[in-house]
Amino acid sequence: MTASAPTPAPTPASAPEETVAGRLSFLDRYLALWILAAMAAGLGLGRLVPGLGDALATVTVTGVSLPIALGLLVMMYPVLAKVRYDRLGTVTRDRRLLLPSLLLNWIVGPALMFALAWLFLPDLPEYRTGLIIVGLARCIAMVIIWNDLACGHREAAAVLVALNSVFQVIAFAALGWFYLSVLPGWLGLEQTTLDVSVGEIARSVLIFLGIPLAAGYLTRRLGERTKGRTWYEKQLLPRIGPFALYGLLFTIVILFALQGDAITSRPLDVTRIALPLLLYFAAMWTGSMALGRAVGLDHPRATTLAFTAAGNNFELAIAVAIATFGASSGQALAGVVGPLIEVPVLIGLVHVALRARRYFPAPSPAVSPPAPQEDPAHA
Repeated sequence: MTASAPTPAPTPASAPEETVAGRLSFLDRYLALWILAAMAAGLGLGRLVPGLGDALATVTVTGVSLPIALGLLVMMYPVLAKVRYDRLGTVTRDRRLLLPSLLLNWIVGPALMFALAWLFLPDLPEYRTGLIIVGLARCIAMVIIWNDLACGHREAAAVLVALNSVFQVIAFAALGWFYLSVLPGWLGLEQTTLDVSVGEIARSVLIFLGIPLAAGYLTRRLGERTKGRTWYEKQLLPRIGPFALYGLLFTIVILFALQGDAITSRPLDVTRIALPLLLYFAAMWTGSMALGRAVGLDHPRATTLAFTAAGNNFELAIAVAIATFGASSGQALAGVVGPLIEVPVLIGLVHVALRARRYFPAPSPAVSPPAPQEDPAHA
């Protein structure tokens, strides 16, 4: 997975996707294939190796299997080490990005998942509750990878992920109470309770975002101070960059190995859960991309807006479902089906995002950094 020699990047408004693909390494170019292979390998291991899921789940971190936790940390660190932290100020002052992100993540997303869950699963309360929990857990991990692959704005992604993390700690439990108990009561629907503490959510955010964010920030600060920015960008980042995709593939294998038997033994249930998830990802991503274009965002920032709005924190959703309803519950299965649908859908949307560059104005150098000149996955 070595980086090929970069070619000059064409302007986003006119660059064909073939030129972008031509700059990718062999592994990056066929990433969708490797992800599908990792999913199949995980499902096969979980189905063929007796007791593997129980063994992997023996040691957990905030309710998440330790191997998955390590994979997430390895996956996120290289991408966060690429972030230009000296440019974050331009993002935090961009209301055209921040306000739509808050609207999409904390009002539109949960409400849309609530509506789809009741529309498609009115007779399956466990799965319906699991989907609603998924809609409340905004993504703080894999979205960074999808954003990077789609040539999104790295600094904007770091800010929006941090913002989602803060709101997740503050609002997750309250929104769970509202969408599972209050709103169904108003509508005359069945009510459910959700027992989750703010402390549990805070610990999850601190581990899965705080650790790699601090590591990435310190790596850049110390690397640039001791060796200079040129060495850091040209020598160090290409060495650590590939570990983001290694971590992603490892995480996918372990995640699907943990629940391989549950997924493969109930194909009809999985299909019913999958349909509203497919509609959710498609609607959230497309609507967010269109909203970004409508408010005047350039392609990198609109891409970041779309992926941060469409992605969900399945690790948190699964942990909450297991802690509240049990590991063998329908709520937990609904959380597990989430990445089964999200991973291939969002990797497909990466290619859609690259093709959509022609419909956006070129980013202004004074407002946004230029599109990545190297391999998007490990520049």
